[in-house]
Amino acid sequence: MHARHLRTRAQFQALLGTPAVARTAHFALHRLRPHADGDAALFAPADAAWLGAMAPKRWARRAVTRNAIRRQIYAVGDALTPPLGAGAHLVRLRSAFAPAQFPSARSDALRRAVRAELQQLFARGRA
Repeated sequence: MHARHLRTRAQFQALLGTPAVARTAHFALHRLRPHADGDAALFAPADAAWLGAMAPKRWARRAVTRNAIRRQIYAVGDALTPPLGAGAHLVRLRSAFAPAQFPSARSDALRRAVRAELQQLFARGRA
């Protein structure tokens, strides 16, 4: 089951207002279980899984890198077993991957590193 993607600024702001439920070296996971009147309207239907991805330019200067990271977030989120539970989830890039270690804007090594760390993040978020 694919999670619905966060689309509006209000949805992202609602999640950014919550503390991170899990962190890794480069990512943070925010979660919101919409039940209040304001949150339920933002995330209708409330029984669906919502997933958002943030890769700020501050931490990933090149657009190709930001897009690759966002694609990995959605791919890992959709491939989770068991799937994401009902509620809104936001994965936020919170620090840069070392340019010395990953000089290419989009390399297989970077993709593998991002994917492995995202799997750790979602595992920590479930605990």
